[in-house]
Amino acid sequence: MEPSIKQLFTNTGYITLFTGRFFKEVFKPPFQINEFLRQCYAIGFKSLPLVTITGFIMGLVLTIQSRPTMIKFGAESWLPSMVSLSLIREIAPVITALICAGKIASGIGAELGSMKVTEQIDAMEVSAINPYKYLVVTRILATTLMVPVLVIYADFVGIYGGYVGYNVHGNISMYRYFSDVFEHLEFLDVLPAVVKTFFFGFFIGLIGCYKGFNASNGTASVGIAANSAVVSASLSIFIIDMLAVQLTDLFF
Repeated sequence: MEPSIKQLFTNTGYITLFTGRFFKEVFKPPFQINEFLRQCYAIGFKSLPLVTITGFIMGLVLTIQSRPTMIKFGAESWLPSMVSLSLIREIAPVITALICAGKIASGIGAELGSMKVTEQIDAMEVSAINPYKYLVVTRILATTLMVPVLVIYADFVGIYGGYVGYNVHGNISMYRYFSDVFEHLEFLDVLPAVVKTFFFGFFIGLIGCYKGFNASNGTASVGIAANSAVVSASLSIFIIDMLAVQLTDLFF
């Protein structure tokens, strides 16, 4: 067997065991509520400025770029609903998740990697503290909860950015714009998009924790863990999105 293929199967086995341990530990007391809330604040609230800027620019640029084509086909009145559906179904979830992969997964990987290198995780085990429960479970739960919240927030900011972009060359009231948006928006447009963001958040937290928790000795491994976490989390987002689109098309 080729070394690269053997390494692939080995890594797959390790991350499967790591994931299985999460589902085993998450239901066992004691529950680290304070650390979980602290991670929700660090992951969710501190990401709001970046998500706000990105969401607004997404809606603004998409509207400005789409408007000439819509005018050419005499469908300018469909621009608010088209932009909102594009944002909610696909663009906002994927772009926001990629931003979280870059910011959150790398941060978790670097933080846990540095703790591994400086033997802080070993010290927690000596102190009768379960480091997996305290460090890994809380972070995975926080990302699983916070990424969908950030995506929903990005949806609204992006739709408002579309309103601003529409008024760059046109003139429409906010009431009429949002009426057009919600008139063509259905529950089945929102549900699949929100559900897949929970998987985005879970894998962002899982991969970031796995890379950091299993970092090698040496300071260079911290950077390697952070970089590897971003690449792997971003790739997982695209794979999950591809599967979600296929399942949505099949069942809805």
